[in-house]
Amino acid sequence: MKEKSIIGSTEFVNFGERAQKIPAKIDTGADSSAVWASNIRIDKDGVLKFSLFGEGSPYYDGKIFKRTDYSVARVRSSSGREQIRYRTHFWVKISGRKIKMLMNLSDRSKNEFPVLIGRRSISGKFLVDVSKKKVRRKKAPTVFSLNEEIKLDPYKFYKKYHQKGEEK
Repeated sequence: MKEKSIIGSTEFVNFGERAQKIPAKIDTGADSSAVWASNIRIDKDGVLKFSLFGEGSPYYDGKIFKRTDYSVARVRSSSGREQIRYRTHFWVKISGRKIKMLMNLSDRSKNEFPVLIGRRSISGKFLVDVSKKKVRRKKAPTVFSLNEEIKLDPYKFYKKYHQKGEEK
């Protein structure tokens, strides 16, 4: 039996020559993996076409991937919202090991990490040590904290966040 490599909760991954040193979050709470994709469409011949990442991403190069080996999945977010996502296989190099991963194509433009690696992709291959991190997170911008806001005026806070669209 091959010994499992230890990876951290964040890693850099490579998608062959097309995308290298991409920050990824290792999420053992997520079942499946996802990569930020844009311009997702299926042409008349049934070919799935997409770009990795999106405009505004330092990893975006606009090149179009074409796949005939794809499927769809109904994915439920942690908030309970369901979406149909296309998914396809990628060869991904993580911690020096090249593995084939089935990944959902999704808009991760608002996420800190353009790649999310779920437990199905790493099960039996890696152990995750959450104290290790290869990618340093960006410091959150200094924002007015919600707890400070509620202290100023609890009623105004309640109206702002809980009565949107309700009769007041």
